[in-house]
Amino acid sequence: MIRQSLIAYGAALAETKAALPEPKGSEVLLKVSSCGVCHSDLHLQDGHFDLGDGKRLDITSGRQLPFTLGHEIAGHVEKAGPDAGPLDPGSFYAVYPWCGCGQCEKCRKGQEQLCDTPRHLGITVDGGFASHVLVPHPRYLIDAHGIDRRLAGSYMCSGLTAYSAIRKAERFLPANGSVMIVGLGGLGMMGLEIARALTSARPYAADVVAGKRETALALGAVAAFDPTAPDARKLVLKQAGAMDVAIDFVGSEASLTFAQSVVGKGGAVIIVGLMGGRFSLPVPMFPLRELTLAGSYVGSLDEARALMALVREGRVRPIPVSERPLSEANAALGDLRAGGVTGRVILKP
Repeated sequence: MIRQSLIAYGAALAETKAALPEPKGSEVLLKVSSCGVCHSDLHLQDGHFDLGDGKRLDITSGRQLPFTLGHEIAGHVEKAGPDAGPLDPGSFYAVYPWCGCGQCEKCRKGQEQLCDTPRHLGITVDGGFASHVLVPHPRYLIDAHGIDRRLAGSYMCSGLTAYSAIRKAERFLPANGSVMIVGLGGLGMMGLEIARALTSARPYAADVVAGKRETALALGAVAAFDPTAPDARKLVLKQAGAMDVAIDFVGSEASLTFAQSVVGKGGAVIIVGLMGGRFSLPVPMFPLRELTLAGSYVGSLDEARALMALVREGRVRPIPVSERPLSEANAALGDLRAGGVTGRVILKP
């Protein structure tokens, strides 16, 4: 099979070839039809997360090179192990990539994405920037018939992450409340669309790129703001009032500072993005504002299935998407790194 592989951290991907793996036990060999390019792929390519103040979280251990990135995967079954059960090779599947060990308490509770010994496709084991990918069990294959084939795999990360964050936000949202979506990349665009589908909240948006703000308005945002403007907070409070919830899909010092600044008393900030940096707020502000800061990491398998049902019902409209051949993986990563992507880029083997 052909892959776009990480051969050294901090370096470009390279085309590599390998024999097709033979599925064993419950494993399923999937022929990849598309794989989305996610900002997390950039962190994996770099080999670290930025912790601020010049500090880094090294994430290079436990991954043998060459390694295949890509976790937003969709395709068809090519072959299955003897314990996988009957599978229709003509069916189209999205792959839930956040596979756990299946044995620990988190996995038994259905929170495989939080497993301490994960088998996350494209993160800890080879993923979908390839012609084929090995999936550990058919339960991770989610029927994607009737769903935009270009975006089916992306719903398993950017869509699922947004869905889970919106679900967490709902407990802080009164009827006809307000939610600020911070960051309008593929993840934030999904967040805006899913917030519209799941809640009665008035959706607002913020991004540093004017074109992305315009897209958010076209998708139904009540208003869109430039968070870097000197009077950004005042503009939000004047035009929209204090937010009940802000969801930070960037995860940087600047984005989180803005997000918490526009949330009113008793509100919450849900932190999703992994851009990096440090953040501080005087301790008395938490009780005085009754402010909640919460993290949200992708989502569960049950949430993935619920999201796909929502998409199939037509309640979540497709976000902008562009297609590139697998051979252009480096160009796609470069454009994403430069902030030049609206919506999602998918790679097609």
